[in-house]
Amino acid sequence: MVGAAALIGGAINSVAGGGSFLTFPALVLAGVPAIPANATNNTAMWLGVVASARGYREEVRAHRHLLVAAGIVSLVGAVIGAILLLHTPPKLFVRMIPWLLLFATVVFALSPLVKKRNDAARPHTPLQLVVQFFIAIYGGYFGAGMGILMLVVLSFSGLPNLNVANGLKNVLSIVINGTAIIPFVIAGIIVWQVALVMAIFTMLGGYFGARFFRRVPSSITRIVVLCIGVGMSAYFFVR
Repeated sequence: MVGAAALIGGAINSVAGGGSFLTFPALVLAGVPAIPANATNNTAMWLGVVASARGYREEVRAHRHLLVAAGIVSLVGAVIGAILLLHTPPKLFVRMIPWLLLFATVVFALSPLVKKRNDAARPHTPLQLVVQFFIAIYGGYFGAGMGILMLVVLSFSGLPNLNVANGLKNVLSIVINGTAIIPFVIAGIIVWQVALVMAIFTMLGGYFGARFFRRVPSSITRIVVLCIGVGMSAYFFVR
């Protein structure tokens, strides 16, 4: 069950993020305690996102100059989020998740109406960097749905299409998840034997999912992203 969830979750992460909504519950159902499950899931998903970023390597190579400032704030935010996870009960944050995801989904749906279609790709504005910083804190703390939130931020950067945004999102996810692993390793809460098995399936799903979705028209990919966002929001509201 955990392997299948990791395979599908890696593919979902390659296009929108949200694979943790499959993999994290699978770990808990397999008997891993919640906080170690979150740290283990973060580690496995990180390796999968590395594969996804390779799948979008052409898009990333053409726009890598846009990642410097966003990568720095992502690194700092991820450290803060991981430390918060290790010292803060997660109940309050869990209650915020459906509202956060619903807001992100609505903004993502409306973003084509407010951005200029002929803008040249540009780095994050100061406001975008502030939002990215808080997304990174969330990513280090829990992270499910983080990809959709970053796509919202990137949708206001004048990027040529959603494939480019997905590629840049995956690189920032590598920074966030990879940085968060360090405090988890120090705390000794990662279940490595499970994480490594999951990582194999996540990498397969991430790479082949990315190579598939980069050939799909952006309009269809956007619909997939919105469906995932609506589904994740509904799941957590019901829960």
